[in-house]
Amino acid sequence: MLQTADPSPPGPGPLVHVVGARPNFVKAAPVVAALRAAGLPQHVVHTGQHYDERMSHIFFRELGLPEPDVDLGVGSGSHARQTAALLTALEDELPERSPALVIVYGDVNSTLAAALTAARLGIPVAHVEAGLRSFDMSMPEEINRRLTDQLSGLLFATSADAVAHLAAEGVPADRIHLVGNPMIDTLTAHLPRFDPQAVRAAYGLPERYAAVTLHRPANVDSAEAAGAAVRALREAAAVVDLVIPLHPRGRAALQAAGLDRVPGVRLLEPLGYVEFMGLLRGAAAVVTDSGGVQEETTVLGVPCLTLRPNTERPVTLTHGTNRLVTPAGLAPALRKALKGGRAAPERPPLWDGRAGARIAGVIARWLEDRGHG
Repeated sequence: MLQTADPSPPGPGPLVHVVGARPNFVKAAPVVAALRAAGLPQHVVHTGQHYDERMSHIFFRELGLPEPDVDLGVGSGSHARQTAALLTALEDELPERSPALVIVYGDVNSTLAAALTAARLGIPVAHVEAGLRSFDMSMPEEINRRLTDQLSGLLFATSADAVAHLAAEGVPADRIHLVGNPMIDTLTAHLPRFDPQAVRAAYGLPERYAAVTLHRPANVDSAEAAGAAVRALREAAAVVDLVIPLHPRGRAALQAAGLDRVPGVRLLEPLGYVEFMGLLRGAAAVVTDSGGVQEETTVLGVPCLTLRPNTERPVTLTHGTNRLVTPAGLAPALRKALKGGRAAPERPPLWDGRAGARIAGVIARWLEDRGHG
């Protein structure tokens, strides 16, 4: 895979964080805080990819993120339409701010759109959570993360396998920085606020339950996939009660497949960060297709069953509580996980709550080297 040429030198303006979806907010919070502590000027651009209150602005309040300098309000749509709208909006927005550096997070459509727009404008790009690979090009997220890495001049990796992937793709070593996981910074900082009993009381939940999150296209984008997921959850609900905060993506398909009629299933609206993490912390097990939840359960020590054939986060398999399962294998795997109980996982290297500070340090040195310190 070809690596792009070095971008133009940084402009005189601030650092610009582009965020669009709830995983971005969790990853950005410690980076924004560390750069603020370093006295570096910065702006936050919210693309509005997640626009529902429970999927968006509640995270800014709970995580101490500054209110966005602008909310582009792009909203939902197909991958193509959403990305096109993001490109158009960011092409107007970024030149007005003349950024020294555009910082993007994760692998959502906003991530790729911001990286592509900045690269076309000659603005340097930093990618937080670079190098993750599922090697499954049917996943929109895999396309987004691969292309973003090729457009970025600073690549911040959460794990050694991510560093190895970037090196194998020809990314120069001086662009790659192993810094740890900023999502775990946020978890560590807010851990005392994650109260399972408060969540049980607020929603009338049983003492023992498994939490479920599903939103990946492979599980919800077709009637066939949603039907298979619901059949698997029906079998799982016969093992233990399931609590499912329904992501807007996939809600219609899962409900059309009968999810809301499965005995033992409790459906909730999307939760804010603190409530959601309280739900995970109190769960006997978690069923998910989310990359971030695989990481969070690794640190919380909650058994995690990932309803996917692959993961871009293999460190959660080797150092954590995660296991890949098929729909047919979900119920047996859940029985085994419940029987085994909680483990004391080996936290991956550098998942110590200081990734944001490391990222800020690299960016500060990068600016100094270019005369913008």
